[in-house]
Amino acid sequence: MYKKKTYDQKHLTTSQRIHIEKGLNDGLSFAAIARKLDKHPSTIAKEVKKYRTFQKREVDPRHPLRCGRFKDCSLRFLCDKPNCVKVCKYCYSNKERIPACTAFCPEYLEPQCEAICKAPYVCNHCTRQRTCNKSKAFYIAQNADKSSQDLLVSCRQGINQAPVDIALLDDLISPLLLQGQSLAHIYAFHGHEIPCSRKTLYNYIDQGVFTARNIDLRRKVSYKCKPRKTVTRVSLSAKEFRIGRTYEDFQKFIQTYPDIPIVELDTVEGGRDNSTQAFLTIFFRNCSLMLIFVLQEKSQEQVIKVFDYLTQKLGIKVFQELFPVILTDNGVEFQFPGRLECDKNGEIRTKIFYCNPNSSWQKGRIEKNHEYIRYVIPKGQSLDSYKQRDACILMNHINSEARDSLNGCTPFRLSKMLLNNKLHRLLCLQEISADEVSLKPSLLKK
Repeated sequence: MYKKKTYDQKHLTTSQRIHIEKGLNDGLSFAAIARKLDKHPSTIAKEVKKYRTFQKREVDPRHPLRCGRFKDCSLRFLCDKPNCVKVCKYCYSNKERIPACTAFCPEYLEPQCEAICKAPYVCNHCTRQRTCNKSKAFYIAQNADKSSQDLLVSCRQGINQAPVDIALLDDLISPLLLQGQSLAHIYAFHGHEIPCSRKTLYNYIDQGVFTARNIDLRRKVSYKCKPRKTVTRVSLSAKEFRIGRTYEDFQKFIQTYPDIPIVELDTVEGGRDNSTQAFLTIFFRNCSLMLIFVLQEKSQEQVIKVFDYLTQKLGIKVFQELFPVILTDNGVEFQFPGRLECDKNGEIRTKIFYCNPNSSWQKGRIEKNHEYIRYVIPKGQSLDSYKQRDACILMNHINSEARDSLNGCTPFRLSKMLLNNKLHRLLCLQEISADEVSLKPSLLKK
């Protein structure tokens, strides 16, 4: 069976261009040159035609070349001679038999050699180079290589947009970036209005083309690396609340029930010495929806109070449907699994597992999602001034931002399809308009 030949698809090198020049000087065809260089013939043809060098012709006004349209020309009355009715191309100057119309005809066309208009497009092997008085073109490897390199550099420099298009892009993108939106969210809702890629936009921002600057991007400023803890309390892994609920037990449970929805649980604290309140965060892995509850203090009683409230308002059946398995860390506020797993009447409502000590990556998705909270409430700021209505506003804006991980969808829209909507009505979960999403401190200005 015939196998189609493949080529390397790489740019021509200087040595390959030298081979092309030599082949043209020897009168070889494009196909013969291509076989030697293992390239497609069309590659050689395009290279020669694109990077050939035209030789300037010395024009002698006394002996101009005959017009390229001479055979088909039938123009009359170009001169100012009275009563002249001759076709102008037959009107010659004295003695030299040169058409007089050549000097002033508006349609004069300088004749070109047929070798330039079709393959091989150059005069490298032409035997009439010395006697031909028409325009000539030659393929010179050194000139072609320099032109190619200049083109590669120039096409990657500057702004490849008209000033009007840049102004329109600035009016669209900068206000949204200043609201704290990410480019992923902007592309999800305005991608059809943006005539360039996301990487190009990052380059434009870096070059100062837009009103928004690098400082307005969330991740442009690098984070400080935290020193990793090397010492772990040996007694923690042996504590009673972890028995049968370790991360290894969680993995075995998931292998047994692979389709069961998983919920991650954590808390967010304010400053070390300036905050009593804390946020309880609940993250649904299947749709990336995050719930935020304000805790009066970071304690077991406050967490249990939230669980009991959800159980009472949603009903035990809906709670079991929404929170079948919960994965959390070993914080003191979660170290009462018996009460968290059961309601006031002792009915089982969920199953709780704990990550290994100092292994927050085991519930990395909720840890990553906490970044959205920190965009609005910077780390170290007190949480004591925030009420539950503030937490509701915050989680509505967070859950309304489109994510690349969700293929441009928002957590809110996905949760409406995957979760019981009774949860949305209870917690007043609403989608914020795409252009109104704001993840800046001004959202909850205190």
